Order: sequence, then structure tokens, then C-alpha cells
Amino acid sequence: MADSAQMEIEEKETKADIYNKKLDDIRALEVKDTKKAISQYKAIIGEDDKEGELVSQKTAAIYALGELYAQKGMHEDLRNFIVDTRSFFTVIAKAKTAKILKELLNILGRIPNTERLQADFCRETIAWCEKEGRSFLKQRVQSRLASLLLEMKQYKEALGLISKLIKDVKKIDDKILLVEISIVESRIHLALKNVPKAKGALTAARSAANAIYCPPALQAEIDIQSGVLCSEEGDFKTAYSYFFEGFEGFDSSKNKLKASKCLKYMLMVKIMTNNSSDVYSLINTKAGLKYAGIEIEAIKAIADAHKNRSIHKFADVKKKYAEQLSKDWFVASHLNALEDNLLVQNLIRITEPYSRVEISHVAKMIDLPRSTVEEKLSEMVLEKKLNGILDQGSGNLIIFDEVPADKTFHSALETINELSNVVDKLQTKAQRALA
Repeated sequence: MADSAQMEIEEKETKADIYNKKLDDIRALEVKDTKKAISQYKAIIGEDDKEGELVSQKTAAIYALGELYAQKGMHEDLRNFIVDTRSFFTVIAKAKTAKILKELLNILGRIPNTERLQADFCRETIAWCEKEGRSFLKQRVQSRLASLLLEMKQYKEALGLISKLIKDVKKIDDKILLVEISIVESRIHLALKNVPKAKGALTAARSAANAIYCPPALQAEIDIQSGVLCSEEGDFKTAYSYFFEGFEGFDSSKNKLKASKCLKYMLMVKIMTNNSSDVYSLINTKAGLKYAGIEIEAIKAIADAHKNRSIHKFADVKKKYAEQLSKDWFVASHLNALEDNLLVQNLIRITEPYSRVEISHVAKMIDLPRSTVEEKLSEMVLEKKLNGILDQGSGNLIIFDEVPADKTFHSALETINELSNVVDKLQTKAQRALA
């Protein structure tokens, strides 16, 4: 009996080893013959395995084939492949199904411009989950769909989905999922410029995270959202500390994409606080060199332009790195604010020696179109950044001398207020004496 049991174990191990070797051979074949590699991966996934001996090998084949489709940009094939794997999902544990499907969705998400395809696939998967009674998986896919709707700027649908999902998740008390969807809700409210509600959703995420062990990657998501909200309120120093915490979390989780994003935000807030010199120090650190790339190079170019106080260099950087700077709304919005502040500072410096100056002369000195300069000067006058008026008839900017604030009225009011207090106290004493 013992010998036959031992032989059976050896046979099982041999079968697993054979398929592991097959997987290694297919990986080597991916570059030479992609079609053949795809068909062989599919053969392993479709292998008859009633005893469940090859679950780990099949899972590895699913991941490898998904990665191969993503590398080749075959998004429709990847989508169809995920649908075809549902037959495999029916014979493995539900928790493992959720893990595999989540990873496949992440792989599909790496292919550019597939947001709509992903959203449609998520809706199909939600319908399948309802049919199969897989509420655990359904809620996770709904969370992913809400994130995709946010990326597609379909805020109303995303918010409606998240609101319903939060109620469902609270009933089953799934804290991890509650943290994830609260972060998504915070991002949706921030996109709608509703900062108080965004902060409220983030507070809910923190409360749920404090009640459980929160994985480093998820804690890093909370930190990065906290940093973004602090930046929106102009508190860049606190934002930097949050981005740094997020960077460490993603770095330890080996999430290179998110870690690089946090590093980019850290550099951006350093520029916003006029600490451009710190940007170069951060880039040249071990962590900075590890995540070096064209996006970090773009932020360095912004720091150079900001250091030189050059509007034209800013324009050149925006043109050269248009793709890297425009796709991230956080960088794009703060870059516009930087450019606007720089233009204001340059206009103030140019107009400072004059009491009356032609707008065309200012435009010539700053080397910008007259219409742009006139519009900005008008805005500065209205916002009281410049004490003067625009004479449209003569095309001049008339600048008034700064009149020192008259403190007489303020002092008089303070004196009267103090006298009123004295009289009240004397009246109180008099009433006590008469009593």
C-alpha cells in the first residue's frame, strides 16, 4: 500500500513537472512563433484535468497568454480569451477565480485606449456573475467598472454605481473592498470639483483601513489621494509627505507604474513650492534613478523652465512633452497654474518702472501676442494684482502709486471699543455699589 501511494505521488509530481517544462518551452517560443505559442498555451488551458492536478499550471498559462496578447496589442483576442476561460472558473475555487479575473483585467488595462472595451467587458462579467450567483466577484468587477467610468469621464453613472455598491458592501462588511471603493468615490467627487465630499469619502476609506490590516499597496492609494487633495487646497508641504509615503508603499509592492507616478507628483509639488533645486537632488537619488524615464525627464524640463523664469521655455516644454504632460490631469492643472503665475510675475516686473506704458510695448518686451498680454493685464487689474487701469482708447496701461493704508479709522474703532468695555465695567460696579 505504501509503495503504491509513493508511486502515485511520484506520478503526480512528474505530471506537474512535465507541464512546467512545457510552459518554459512555450515562453521561449513566444518571440519566434507567436501563433504557435498561443495555440500551445490554449492546449494546456483546455487540457482535461478531472483530478485538479494542473490548476497551478493552467493558471500560469492563463497569465502568460494574457501577457502575450497585451504585448502584441491584441485586445479583442484578449477579451475573447477571458470570456473563454469561464469554463475553467467553474471548476476552481471562487476566491481563486476572483484573483485570476482581477489580474486579467489589469493585463487588459495595460493596453492603451481600451477603456470602452474594458467597460463593456466588465458589464458582461457582472451579468455572468449574477447568473452564476458570484456576488463576491461581481462587487469587485463593479468597483473596476466605476474606475473605468471615471477615466472615461462618465461621472454620473460612476457615482450612481459607487453609491449602490457601498450600500451592498457595508451589508457584508468587506473592509478591504470598502476601502477600494471609497477611494474611487473620493476621486469621482474630486473630478467633479466637490472637495468636501472627496475628503469625506477619503475619511471613510481611512476609517475602514484602520479597522483591518491594510496591504501596503492599498495604503499607498490612500496616501496618494490624500496628497492630491492637499495639493488642491494649496498645502504642498503636507502633499509631499503623503506622496512620499505612497511612493514607499508602491515601491515595496514592486508596482513600478504607480511608484513612478508618486515620484512625479513629489517632483511637481517641489516645483510648486519654488524648490526647483530639490528636484535635481531627488532625481539623482537611488530611487530617482531607478524610476528614470521620459515622464521624469519632462518634470525635470519643467523645473529648468521654472528656475529660469522663462515663459517661452515653458511653452517649448509643453510642446516637446505634450503626451506625457497632458495625459495626467494633476500635472497638467498644476503646470497651467505655474505658467500663469510666471506670466503674472514677468508682467509685474516689466510694468513696475512705469506709471503709464503702451500695452504693445509690454507685449514686445515679453515677446507675446498683444491680445494675450492685454487679456492678462485686464485680469490682473480685476483681481487687484495690479493697481491700475487699462485705457482702451489710447492702448495704454495706467499704473497708480500704491497708497499706504490709512489706519486712523481702524485705530478709532479700536479706541471706541475699548472705551465701551470700560463703561460697561464701570456700570456693573456702580450697580453693585447701589445694591
